[in-house]
Amino acid sequence: MNAVAKPPPTGAHSEADRLVRRHAELVKRIAYHLCARLPASVEVDDLIQAGMLGLLEAAAHYTEGKGATFETFAGIRIRGAMIDALRKLDWAPRSVHRRSRAVAQAIREIERDTGGEARAGDIAARLGIDLDEYHRIVQDSVSCQLASLEDLGGVDSPDQGPDPFREVADLGFRAALVRAIAGLPERERLLMALYYQEEMNLKEIGLVMGVTESRVSQLHGQAITRLKARLADWRDAAGKAREA
Repeated sequence: MNAVAKPPPTGAHSEADRLVRRHAELVKRIAYHLCARLPASVEVDDLIQAGMLGLLEAAAHYTEGKGATFETFAGIRIRGAMIDALRKLDWAPRSVHRRSRAVAQAIREIERDTGGEARAGDIAARLGIDLDEYHRIVQDSVSCQLASLEDLGGVDSPDQGPDPFREVADLGFRAALVRAIAGLPERERLLMALYYQEEMNLKEIGLVMGVTESRVSQLHGQAITRLKARLADWRDAAGKAREA
């Protein structure tokens, strides 16, 4: 006879319910912040629905006293659930992904060859295109990348089950990401701080930086693409470690 799984204690249910009710607004905040940087075809209600599932998972798996607050823990799972939902839609043509990879590879090659930061003009020249075309590629690319820092590393979602490598890889990615952000050109580094930490929109950042909203969008796309290029070595090493 198969053993019947015992339901979780009533107290666990009530605590999870309390966490979900208390942090429902966090889902909406993340959804609207993410939706603001995505194409108009993406419905915020779809993000909220996916995010609520992430919140429920977080409430079910959170263990107090392990370092992260519930809001931090839940925020990662909520964003992950939204990004997973968006990946399934994948509205971007293959040409956008292909050209995005070409830009990231050009940045990687230029910075390896010169030992300095790859400038927009250098990247465009390496690709044989003009600056306007380069900025169009970068802006299309950043929409496809979902403007998510967690998504840059290609680390699997923790929702997929316990995996010791995943925890190590996640920590390694975050350390690599911190180093990569610290090494960004000053204006790009400021923009990333305002966008991701202060959660300011492009118009507000433009006022702070004294540039147009369009220019902020260009800088944001370039920063994301530069990070993608600089994290390529970390992704390659992580992939080899997983296969070993």
